[in-house]
Amino acid sequence: MIQLETICALSTPQGIGAIGVIRVSGDRTFEIINKIFKGKDLSKVDSHTIHFGTIRDGGVIVDEVLIAVFKTPKSFTKEDVAEISCHGSDYIISYVLKLLIQNGCRMAQAGEFTQRAFLNGQFDLVQAEAVADLIMADSEAAHKTAMNLMRGGFSNQLKVLREELIHFASLVELELDFGEEDVEFAERDDLKSLILKIQNFLKNLIDSFDAGNVIKEGLPVAIIGPPNAGKSTLLNVLLNEERAIVTEIAGTTRDVIEDILFIEGIKFRFIDTAGIRATKDVVESIGIERSKDAMRRAEIVLLLTDNQIINKDFILDFEEDKIIKVRNKIDLAEQKENFDGLQISAKNNIGIDALKNAIIAKAKLKKQADTMLTNLRHYEHLIKASEALTEVLNGLDIGITGDFLAQDIRLSLHHLGEITGAISSDDLLANIFSKFCIGK
Repeated sequence: MIQLETICALSTPQGIGAIGVIRVSGDRTFEIINKIFKGKDLSKVDSHTIHFGTIRDGGVIVDEVLIAVFKTPKSFTKEDVAEISCHGSDYIISYVLKLLIQNGCRMAQAGEFTQRAFLNGQFDLVQAEAVADLIMADSEAAHKTAMNLMRGGFSNQLKVLREELIHFASLVELELDFGEEDVEFAERDDLKSLILKIQNFLKNLIDSFDAGNVIKEGLPVAIIGPPNAGKSTLLNVLLNEERAIVTEIAGTTRDVIEDILFIEGIKFRFIDTAGIRATKDVVESIGIERSKDAMRRAEIVLLLTDNQIINKDFILDFEEDKIIKVRNKIDLAEQKENFDGLQISAKNNIGIDALKNAIIAKAKLKKQADTMLTNLRHYEHLIKASEALTEVLNGLDIGITGDFLAQDIRLSLHHLGEITGAISSDDLLANIFSKFCIGK
């Protein structure tokens, strides 16, 4: 019933700008717009064309506009769609939306255009969710991941494997109809090989989840070292702003400070930490514990010193390949020799470019797969699908009957189907698309 209505919404951000784009979708799109548009009859023009004219309220000209026409099924929603580009005045946009509603449109709900595209078979649920990720992508890596998902990289692989599993499931189910005859239509060794292949594919995706989240949220880089080594100064220089307080007093930084920096299209979360030392100050001690926690969670650790002895407390249980050793304050002559890492002066902006290059090189060692998991919903269903397939393998090893095998195969198919939307509930769809912006 909802899909029978023609919907409209502003698709560009709220606020005054050069233009505002209002999207309209539904069976009555051109009929409704023709009532307020003076120009060509949009129902008679070709799809994928743009037309100039005026929006009018009776005899009153509201605005001069351009209208892009997309006719079913060659549109984003696979319905008749029009995009009205008007001037970006809040007053004009509200006026045009009011006229559309008066003539038969309904305001779109959050994500309703994308939801209609999914329901009309334009793409599956993974691709629909990738649309939201693409809008929110703020780095080259996040854009690449979202684009691959939106173009069906993950979905196509999952579809092929799911179809193979459905084939075997149907053969196992067929055996149940001939239970008294003790026949096997599904070759058990072939079924086992298929499940192992699917398990391997799912494992690679599941293992990519942490890396995918890093790409989405930013690669964490912890700056650690003794008090007064220049950690806060380095953070400020990297960010090119006075983000952290800098004083000559040891222990100034009492808590973890985070900020975002993009270097060569990669998103980093730089974390300034409290200097690690023995202290009886309760607040500073809490800050030091948080520093150690940040070190464990970081993908890259800048181990910063100013020629002080690096205590073993600094080297915790993180991998050596995370560390970039950095000596600060090389403007002081006695600190230039005998160091096996980078040498910088954060105060005088010396060696900072070399440090950025080292950080980029370290980040690029963490290879980005073509398909990476960034969605917690997908992760949960892949885990459950993998667990169900493990039960199938266990059943094959002990030779259980086909009815029990079929049950576990159906469960794994269910979870794989939940990911792409081949199996979905109204509540699931409402929850997913409610997180989209209105107009998308």
